Order: sequence, then structure tokens, then C-alpha cells
Amino acid sequence: MFSSFKTIPTHMDYKGQKLAEQIFQGIILVSAVIGFIYGLSIQQFGWTVYIMLGGFAVSCLLTLPPWPMYRKNPLSWQPALPETSGENRDKPQESQKKKKHK
Repeated sequence: MFSSFKTIPTHMDYKGQKLAEQIFQGIILVSAVIGFIYGLSIQQFGWTVYIMLGGFAVSCLLTLPPWPMYRKNPLSWQPALPETSGENRDKPQESQKKKKHK
């Protein structure tokens, strides 16, 4: 049952994160303006809040899941370095000590 959950991608690339942030902020801004204008016209602050909450829900639905449009530019990572002997790995500062000048 849980193996099907492991196949779901859970990552976004950096450009996808930027796009998601821009979409989120745009939807929140538009819903705030629309909510303010509508609430002002009917003199009900509650409708302003409802429209803002609706905009928040829509923006969360569009930006929180890692949709394929947020994964178009994956990073190419460098290959892992092979492990060296334990002496160099434990104390790298000792091999690079500088001599003091008198």
C-alpha cells in the first residue's frame, strides 16, 4: 500500500519554486483587491475575508503540490567523490597547518 506513495514525486527545482512563489503572491494579491472592492461596495467585511480565504485555498491547490510545471529544470549534480583513507578524513586541518614565521 505504501509503495505506491513512494512513486509520487515530491521535489521542485529552483525555477519551479520561484514560479510557485510568483503564482501564490499573484493570486493572493488579486483576491485581496477583488475582496476589498466587493466588500467595500456591499459594506460587508466578512465577504472580503471569504474571498481572501478562497484565493488562499486556490493558491495552495496550485502551488503546494509539486506539479510537473515546477519540475522542468532539474539540477545536474556532480558525481560523488570516492572515499579516501580515514586519516585524511578525520583531521584535515593538521595536513594544512601553516608554519609560523619568527
